[in-house]
This record gives sequence, C-alpha cells and structure tokens, in this order.
Amino acid sequence: MEFIIQETAAVTDSPRERRPEWLKAKIPGGENFARIDHIMRTKNLHTVCEEARCPNMGECWNAGTATFMILGDICTRSCGFCNVKTGRPGYGLDWDEPHRVAEAVELMNIKHAVITSVNRDERADGGAPIFAETIRLIRERVPGCTIEVLIPDFKGSEEALNLVVDARPEILNHNIETVPRLYRKVRPQANYQQSL
Repeated sequence: MEFIIQETAAVTDSPRERRPEWLKAKIPGGENFARIDHIMRTKNLHTVCEEARCPNMGECWNAGTATFMILGDICTRSCGFCNVKTGRPGYGLDWDEPHRVAEAVELMNIKHAVITSVNRDERADGGAPIFAETIRLIRERVPGCTIEVLIPDFKGSEEALNLVVDARPEILNHNIETVPRLYRKVRPQANYQQSL
C-alpha cells in the first residue's frame, strides 16, 4: 500500500505546463463589451455568442462585433453539439426583429454583419422571410455593409432558400456539422444529403 501512495505522490508533484495564451478565454468585460451588451439588451436581440455560450464572446464583443441570431432564442432541434435552448416556440415571427438588427448594425458601426438563426421547423418557410427582410433593412440602413448569413436547411424547402438567395447576401453559408455516418447521432432531425 505504501508503494502505491508514493507512486501517486510522485505523479501529482510533477509540474503542470501552463496553457498557451491563445487557449485561455478572457473574462468578458471592457468598454466595447458593455456597449454591445447594452445594444443587445435595449434592442431585445439575441446573439449566437450568448445563446451557444461561445468561449470567444468577450474577445469578439470587445472588438465591437457579434453574430446576430434571429428567429428567437428557442430552436426546434436538439443537436448534440449545441447549447441553444430547444423546444417549441410559442410565438410567430417577430417582424420587428429585422428593424432592430439593422439598427444594432448601424449603432455598432459594423462593416460586415453576420446573421444566423435557430431552426424554426414548425414553419413551412423556416423563417426565411425574416432572413430576407433583415438583409434588406441592413442594406437600407447601412449602405456598404456586407452581409453574411448562416442559414438552416429550411427542411429542404427550395422556396425558402430562394427567398434568402433573392435578398442577395454577399455570403451564404450552411453548416453541415459532421460526416454522414454520425449525422443520426449528432443531428437527428437533419439530413446530410438535404444539407448538401
């Protein structure tokens, strides 16, 4: 028994290497962080930074940027890798949200706006009209701002996809998230081929 205790003590006494600086998440704070937080609260907006508990939120917000998350803060899917709340949203689309996002983009003096969303599978259009209106209003309010959207799969609806494409964002993204063989486990409510 004494031998085991000595072995354990020898292992725990060895010095631990420090984590590299780039791996350490800084505690959110600072002037820009407070300003972005104030804008998000007063405009009643959501960011993927907050809802998905991104460890880089402090860094991005201090740099004066954020990824807006539209269509509410409740996702109709429950992907295994995501921290966004899941459930059935008990409300329709918030048609004032695109106005508030455009106002926030202007207040934040953003030159490149990034917009993502929760999935709204209870809707045939998946919330695509809100994406299109958000793009249109940012263009109207902040001329010259480039717009990147990260869209859901809209359950394969080409009509919903075309609504967003017709709004002409500079960048259109859709995450596949994982390889085909893990899809049923990681994204049980999605379809790999449909996402392609």
